[in-house]
Amino acid sequence: MLIHPQFDPVAIHLGPLAVHWYGLMYLLGFALFLTMGKYRLKNGNDVLTVPQLDDMLMYGAVGVVVGGRLGEVLFYQPGYYFSHPMEIFMVWKGGMSFHGGFLGVLIAVAIYGRKVGRGFWQLTDFVAPLVPLGLAAGRVGNFINGELWGRVASPELPWAMLFPQARMEDIAEAQQSADLMNMLMQYGGLLRHPSQLYEFALEGIVLFGALWIYSAKPRATGKVSALFLIGYGLARFVSEYFRNPDAGIFGKSDVISMGQWLSLPMIVIGVALLVFFGRRKQG
Repeated sequence: MLIHPQFDPVAIHLGPLAVHWYGLMYLLGFALFLTMGKYRLKNGNDVLTVPQLDDMLMYGAVGVVVGGRLGEVLFYQPGYYFSHPMEIFMVWKGGMSFHGGFLGVLIAVAIYGRKVGRGFWQLTDFVAPLVPLGLAAGRVGNFINGELWGRVASPELPWAMLFPQARMEDIAEAQQSADLMNMLMQYGGLLRHPSQLYEFALEGIVLFGALWIYSAKPRATGKVSALFLIGYGLARFVSEYFRNPDAGIFGKSDVISMGQWLSLPMIVIGVALLVFFGRRKQG
């Protein structure tokens, strides 16, 4: 059994300014995106110039933050945020939806592509292998914040973890069965999967490796983007079985979660695009 380490949410104090770990992880994600993007540009990919990459990152960062926050508000906790509207702007507390951020980035890429005269799929093919690095950093931020914890795990699982932040939810969930109540009494809480780290591995490291290797060779325009949709959708769909389900606009369900509902269209669209772009190349 492990206990989630209690991190101070503030990483650095600079006088009156408090720099939160969550914000630092986003900055790390942007830095990794920029570093690996410049590496790709210097090794044969000429879809953008380095200054253009810098500019596109700024567009993308706005898309991530605005889209991610709006996605959290609209998809997951509309009732809460409509009752506490000022908290919509408190992004340092966490609460960013990937699917909302993803839509925000797509809009940002479309706008920037129009500005510099580059095709939408050209740019998304370039961006797709870099995105998982930001996702990985974001999941580390979730873990540090002690949020988005996993479902209840067996005490026999070596890395099953107590999340002190989940105390109130543990008590409520333990009312559902004698076994859960016994676990609560024995360990002082419910042992859970550290699902943030599962997502770090699947959506971050594994997806990055797959897309980086796949995009190393010339591919038909759009196929790298299609593979990203399929890969992320599958990784998220699987990891949701270990993540404590969010309530979302459809309510809380142990059968299919909000994250899975939002990932299914990504998989379907990704497969359709992969077939479409493959046939277009053959034709």
